[in-house]
Amino acid sequence: MKKTRRKFTSGFKAKVAIEAIKERSTLSELAEKFELHPTQITKWKKDFLENASAAFDSSGSVDEEPAVDVDRLYSKIGQLEVERDFLKKSLKKTGLL
Repeated sequence: MKKTRRKFTSGFKAKVAIEAIKERSTLSELAEKFELHPTQITKWKKDFLENASAAFDSSGSVDEEPAVDVDRLYSKIGQLEVERDFLKKSLKKTGLL
């Protein structure tokens, strides 16, 4: 019987790593609770601690919006309005509108 490999979300991994960092339970208790091997929990905890500084990097801020070319967007709006007007006049000529 072939068993499929389990895949875990990053949210789940973070939750397990945070529980391991809190040290309220032993690794074996956490392993039983989350149905994981203690070595896997240790690895996720290590990875979490190594990458924790990325949460405070200002260059990778989640709140920061990408730069938008406003002039290009306004020109696109103008183009769409011209096309709409053209189609509206065409429909009036054919009597469909």
